[in-house]
Amino acid sequence: MLEILYQDDQLVAINKPNGLLVHRTYIAEQDAQFALQLLRDQIGKRVSPIHRLDRKTSGVLLFGLQPEIVKSVQQQIENQSVTKRYLAIVRGWFPESIEVDYALTNDRGKTQEAITHFKLLEKTEVNVPFGKYETSRYSLIEAHPKTGRQHQIRKHLNHLRHPIIGDRPHGCNKQNRLFKNRWDMNTMMLHAEELSFVHPIFNQKIKIVAPLNLEFIRMMGELQFSSFQEKVINKGI
Repeated sequence: MLEILYQDDQLVAINKPNGLLVHRTYIAEQDAQFALQLLRDQIGKRVSPIHRLDRKTSGVLLFGLQPEIVKSVQQQIENQSVTKRYLAIVRGWFPESIEVDYALTNDRGKTQEAITHFKLLEKTEVNVPFGKYETSRYSLIEAHPKTGRQHQIRKHLNHLRHPIIGDRPHGCNKQNRLFKNRWDMNTMMLHAEELSFVHPIFNQKIKIVAPLNLEFIRMMGELQFSSFQEKVINKGI
């Protein structure tokens, strides 16, 4: 069963698990399960995705039950009036705050403007040797994409040389291998935690929050993000 975070007669939002595709695609013809079909069967209604999440990204995924509702919220996204907040664990010590304005080229060869604001939440240094270093440094950050390009957050963090842990192909293969060998972890540490928009019918602001998955919480503990992990535990996540 998918975890439903919000539901009314026009909209439904789920907490998408890592590894689940939003819908059928030619790049994963062997897959048998997709968020769209699972949600449709679970609530017994036809649904359409309003936006996308990468297969490896967990968190808030919003669907509409009528075409006009889908179009209305998508228009808010295009107007940059929808607020998205992601959490990520990245390599190295991240700057306190930075905005990346760096155009990206998608799979079809189209180059588009892409802007993401990043903020440091916490940094850590653990006694795990890596390469020529005796310790390893990591940061817990939040990302606020102002545009919605393919793999935008992942590509922007790679551009900053602070790739997301567990990201392939935009991450660091050596770090990913370290996490697999030491902690048996191969999940990408990127979570769509929050989505805010104005309801097309009620004209009220809706804020949907997705609890962190257990693997993200486990890695916060392994990497000793103590203060933030306390907040997560206190929330009962």
